[in-house]
Amino acid sequence: MRALTWQGKRKVSVETVPDPTMTQPDDVIIEVTSTAICGSDLHLYEVLVPFMDEGDIIGHETMGKVVDAGPDAHLSIGDRVVVPFIISCGTCWMCRRGLTTQCETTQVREYGSGAALYGYSRLYGSVPGGQAEYLRVPHANTNPIAVGSELTDHRYLFLSDILPTAWQGVRYAGVGAGDSLAVYGLGPVGQFAARIGIHLGAQVFAVDPVPERRALAARYGVHAFELTDDVNDRIRDLTEGRGPDAVVDAVGMEAHGSPLGKLAHQATGLLPDPAARKLMATAGTDRLAALHASIDLVRRGGTVSLSGVYGGQASPLPMLTLFDKQVQLRMGQCNVTEWIDDLLPLVEDPLDPLGTDDLVTHRLPLSEAPSAYEMFQQKSDGCVKVVLDPRPRRSESAL
Repeated sequence: MRALTWQGKRKVSVETVPDPTMTQPDDVIIEVTSTAICGSDLHLYEVLVPFMDEGDIIGHETMGKVVDAGPDAHLSIGDRVVVPFIISCGTCWMCRRGLTTQCETTQVREYGSGAALYGYSRLYGSVPGGQAEYLRVPHANTNPIAVGSELTDHRYLFLSDILPTAWQGVRYAGVGAGDSLAVYGLGPVGQFAARIGIHLGAQVFAVDPVPERRALAARYGVHAFELTDDVNDRIRDLTEGRGPDAVVDAVGMEAHGSPLGKLAHQATGLLPDPAARKLMATAGTDRLAALHASIDLVRRGGTVSLSGVYGGQASPLPMLTLFDKQVQLRMGQCNVTEWIDDLLPLVEDPLDPLGTDDLVTHRLPLSEAPSAYEMFQQKSDGCVKVVLDPRPRRSESAL
């Protein structure tokens, strides 16, 4: 099959690799019909290089049709499924408590990490990812989400990661009707977080340096602001001087305006991989501009919810400010399956209240994935979300 493989820092390529095979009775193999590039994939492209191996198949936002199924899979050939990016068993102590991100069956204990992820480095199990023609899906008796056949892939695909990630971020923020919410970063997760806030009845502000992303958010009633030195003051002025009740940081470890963090990332990337892995595991730092701005902006007694991915073990936090303002922090990988009952009716709603049909700016064949990664990282050509098509000869109506 053809698959997108990691080859080095800022270098990916589509290669011919062996087809996946089933190894357990609850496995299935899916033919991938749509697979998206996630903002988290850019961390593999740029920052988490020491934990990658040449030839790794990447990608963790995937859906498709079952073409082979084990006897314990609870799925049949022809079923259409969305694959959550978290690989969880559904039956362990953690999974039974809704913490599928901490699944005790798939935890990557070598690196002290939580549940394994598709296509996401040694830190999360080096499991082959879904930016490929086919994907092996383990624990298919509990993990995949079976969906109908009438709607396009765009309605369902984002249930794999970014839509439940945004939903969890807003739910962790604790906002509802009459509350105020700010979102730092209007990439795909930030776009959904802002729309979810509006859907739940909150007043929503958002900050992003890219005009096209601000314009897209504004179409949903979001008050979108350019990233300027005084943006927090401007938002405070609109919230009676206090700041919003909650802030979702949808940026993460590669924030703009963090020159020292960027320098640390670049320096680590120059080390041999074993040394770099050891340094990142003990003394790694993140670019923290978005997190610090979120802490500064949120009102006293408010909540900062982290949806953006952070990976530094020695990232400094303004503990005096956090303590003095009585700020609550909530964070973590998304427990995807916990939110599906809330989200599936929304993505199947004919009115499409969260705009799942409105997020994708580029749908490209898998063969163009290398240039798509570059475009997505550079935020060029108005790029907000890229979906890759492993079978470009079929028509969109055949989804």
